[in-house]
Amino acid sequence: MNKSLSAKLSLYLNYFVFAILLNSVGIVILKAQKVYGVDEVQASTLELFKDMPIAIVSFLIASFLPRIGYKRAMLAALAIVSLACIGMYVGNAFWAAKMLFAAVGVAFALIKVSVYATIGLLTANEREHNSLMSSIEGVFMFGIALAYFLFPAFNRPDDPNSWLNVYWLLAGLSLLSFAFLFFAKFEKNYEIPGADLKDDLRQMLLLMTRVLVVVFVLSAFLFVMIEQGIMTWLPTFNDRVLQLPENVSIMMASILAVSLGVGRIAAGILARRFSWLWILVVCILAAMALVVFVLPQAITAEVGEINRLSDIPFIGFAFPLVGLFIAPIYPLLNSAVLSALPQKLHSPMTGLIVIFSALGGTLGSRLIGMLFKHVGADTAFYYTLIPMFMLLLALFVLRRLTSRPTA
Repeated sequence: MNKSLSAKLSLYLNYFVFAILLNSVGIVILKAQKVYGVDEVQASTLELFKDMPIAIVSFLIASFLPRIGYKRAMLAALAIVSLACIGMYVGNAFWAAKMLFAAVGVAFALIKVSVYATIGLLTANEREHNSLMSSIEGVFMFGIALAYFLFPAFNRPDDPNSWLNVYWLLAGLSLLSFAFLFFAKFEKNYEIPGADLKDDLRQMLLLMTRVLVVVFVLSAFLFVMIEQGIMTWLPTFNDRVLQLPENVSIMMASILAVSLGVGRIAAGILARRFSWLWILVVCILAAMALVVFVLPQAITAEVGEINRLSDIPFIGFAFPLVGLFIAPIYPLLNSAVLSALPQKLHSPMTGLIVIFSALGGTLGSRLIGMLFKHVGADTAFYYTLIPMFMLLLALFVLRRLTSRPTA
């Protein structure tokens, strides 16, 4: 097999496995309450155990990960989650779930920084970088969608512990990915950001003084605010506004994840032929049009009795399809800024991407939640037009900055 192809396939597989594990936190929160008898507040700490290690580890290791080696870091991450999945099955307790998501958080930080930096090693120009970044992020969204169906497939009403069998499958997938990556040959010579570990960290912090990086961080912050706000609160919108049953509302969230995946795969194909700027301009304008013209129809639609997805009127599916148009924004923005920076700065830049994406996602979800409370579920999503418009303006500034040579 072509060395570059085997390396790319290993990146796809790595991201796919982690998408399933990361998106399972909501399912495990529900199971923790039912099986382990913990209350809502205790169960919600699983989200903290997942997210905090991602942010902390990304900040601590991103700058000097090139010294360790991207391949070694990814192999370590896959070994960690393989053991954690087996530990979850054997432990079968709430503490085991905490350890699982802490391990997943640490491992995902290693994976994401390594994958983003490796993309730069495997591509020759900006359009190749755009395409590979978009398709890898698209596969990630399909992994998220699969989690909604994979865990219920192992659930049996007569056996409260049957759902744990999914962790043998996830451990197996992690080990398969480990083996695939182990034999993939893609390590190239690359520069180290600084002269020593202290200088590596200084180089990452110095990135924040670049106008390009500041504009990008604001752009990524706006996008993640939009995406996470919609993804997190769409089930509540479906429940309160469309008055869908709870299980159908959750399944509708998987449609958004699939549309995000399709949108990113499509963007990966289009990015080989068209400029990332015009792809994103068209996508943002289309997303804004959906909010302005389709959302009101979804709100005022006459909905009869609904027990399954096939009972939902077509207009009910229209708003989740906004994912098709917002999907390309995140990977193409990331690719644009990474392509404009020297290869030696890709790892520390990815650390900043992870940190500010987490902040944007948290703030976006909280802001939409506040809007749901104060202006109502039928009005809250209209406010996403504000960050969409701001992001549209930021794209042209970012394009001008990425066109300049960087040192």
